[in-house]
Amino acid sequence: MNILILGSGGREHSIAWAVMQNPKCDKLIVAPGNAGIAEIAECASLDILDSAAVIGFCEAEAIDFVIIGPEAPLAAGVADRLRESGFSVFGPGAEAAKLEASKSFTKAICDATGAPTAGYGHFTEAEAAKTYIRTQGAPIVVKADGLAAGKGVIVAETVDQAIAAVDDMFGGEFGSAGAEVVVEEFMEGEEASFFVLCDGETALPVGTAQDHKRVGEGDTGPNTGGMGAYSPAPVMNEAVTQKALDEIVRPCLAEMVRRGTPFQGVLFVGLMIKDGQPQLVEYNVRFGDPECQVLMMRLGAQVLDLLQAAAEGRLSEMAVNWAEDHALTVVMAANGYPGTYEKGSVIKGVADCPEDSFHMVFHAGTGRAEGQFVATGGRVLAATARGNSLQEARDRAYAMVDQIDWPQGFCRRDIGWRAL
Repeated sequence: MNILILGSGGREHSIAWAVMQNPKCDKLIVAPGNAGIAEIAECASLDILDSAAVIGFCEAEAIDFVIIGPEAPLAAGVADRLRESGFSVFGPGAEAAKLEASKSFTKAICDATGAPTAGYGHFTEAEAAKTYIRTQGAPIVVKADGLAAGKGVIVAETVDQAIAAVDDMFGGEFGSAGAEVVVEEFMEGEEASFFVLCDGETALPVGTAQDHKRVGEGDTGPNTGGMGAYSPAPVMNEAVTQKALDEIVRPCLAEMVRRGTPFQGVLFVGLMIKDGQPQLVEYNVRFGDPECQVLMMRLGAQVLDLLQAAAEGRLSEMAVNWAEDHALTVVMAANGYPGTYEKGSVIKGVADCPEDSFHMVFHAGTGRAEGQFVATGGRVLAATARGNSLQEARDRAYAMVDQIDWPQGFCRRDIGWRAL
């Protein structure tokens, strides 16, 4: 079959890597892709937010199945338009994608289902948000209501910090995403990511992971898109996982069906766990990045079968075959990230790293110049490895990091520290 993946990051590279291992895949195109993806698949220049352009491309290339990686095209309704044109698509329609595209929408779903989550207020004006913050006190969490590329969440330690965050959001720091804000109580506990494939009715868990959001070691400094991850998450034991399914995920899916907007795709359930009780932090409607890299490493070729089953409403027939192992990924970012960083620096040594079912360097922000890899983004590479233990996976991942010659880049050296 001919497959199109939309996206250009490390998430899409890892999905492409897994899909390519499945014998069902005859031809794989990734749009727009990146320099690493171009090593294993065809890349195409395509505006993935332009539904008409995507449909025209699918018709011209006789595409049988479309996998939408990032959230922006989902929120823009690209999946809806593709389905209307007769294409098989993995990813929710725009109405269902509101679970990520609008924090207040998700809170309304939680209210309707009684799902455990943080207390909150939803505001369209700065002064009302500030009054709420002063009443609640700190620590407190301020979130841009809309899509902000994973960066529109401020955990404020003081009331002044929270009020400054409100000013930034209503002042346009996150564009239209910050036109409305949600202010939440600060939840204590351990965070984990829970990934569930959905076909509208059936929910099939496909893995857990823990991300490292802060830029600095020991989880210090500003939030990023993610500096590393590992899977599975030890805190997500069988009891916690079952509670999350019964109290959060399945009621949400039932409510989406009740509203006439069933959810099909992957539900990325961000959880806070304290004393064995999971609470919902947020939903995302696509695989996390860099969590996707560790999940794909552990799932391998079966990913294509699972995503197809979700798209076709056949998840009840499927089971996930897990290797009883661990995976860990270390993100290499450009110096200065998540603030200002330079583009165009040359990256050497990637070709010297092993590439097999236990080792892979996934590319996020890379391009080619004069035959060499160059950095084109903030998060640039994800050195990813599997092992029989988390320590073994970690050692293998950092061995690859140490083979890469990129003075203009950096990484955290403590990925996996909570579990280890």
